[in-house]
Amino acid sequence: MAWIYLLIAGVLEVQWAVTMKYTEGFTKLWPSVFCVLGMAASVYFLALAQKTLPLGTSYAIWTGIGAVGAAICGMILFNEPRDIARILCILVIVAGILGLKFTSGH
Repeated sequence: MAWIYLLIAGVLEVQWAVTMKYTEGFTKLWPSVFCVLGMAASVYFLALAQKTLPLGTSYAIWTGIGAVGAAICGMILFNEPRDIARILCILVIVAGILGLKFTSGH
């Protein structure tokens, strides 16, 4: 169950990162509310995952999911660059996430 909590936390990490873009510096009410709720929920699920998973593994995977998801959403939603170097860097992060998952012992 801890891995499911960690996946939920990672997806919520992406949600709040993307939502933050829409807050315009926390000057827009509803995007700001959704952003802060996403932050709180993300940390909550990370805490649930850390009851079982090692700190280093869970935190690195959480931030990795957030980084990869935010980068991909930036490309799709905000027309950020999609060059091969950026995509290769994203794949390196994914490889790190998978490496930590499969070497964690859990």
